[in-house]
Amino acid sequence: MDDVLFRDEVFAIQGAIFDVNREMGSGFLEAVYQECLAKEFELRNIPFSQHKTVSLTYKGQALTQTYQPDFICYEAIILELKVCQEISSAHRAQILNYLKATKLRLGLLINFGTHPKAQIERFVL
Repeated sequence: MDDVLFRDEVFAIQGAIFDVNREMGSGFLEAVYQECLAKEFELRNIPFSQHKTVSLTYKGQALTQTYQPDFICYEAIILELKVCQEISSAHRAQILNYLKATKLRLGLLINFGTHPKAQIERFVL
């Protein structure tokens, strides 16, 4: 288990996610879970940034298009939130592209739309 990337950090993030899920349940809009999760990260002293603008490049040239992941925690882990019945291949492709663009290695795709608990998928690049 020692080779698991950011094991302790992910454990802390998962605890925050499950607390939000326990408190709020499923059925709210993504923005509600985003706000609740930010509050929970603050309570737990988990370092994070929200909607941080990330620049993109094409063949070494900067693009005017940017993207903003829902969270970057510990300056190393991308979190993308969803509220849907089922995670799709497009959602998975989105987080993989975010990892490639940022050159970060770990992403968590969190779905608050599943009952009774949130679904978390881990992506390592």
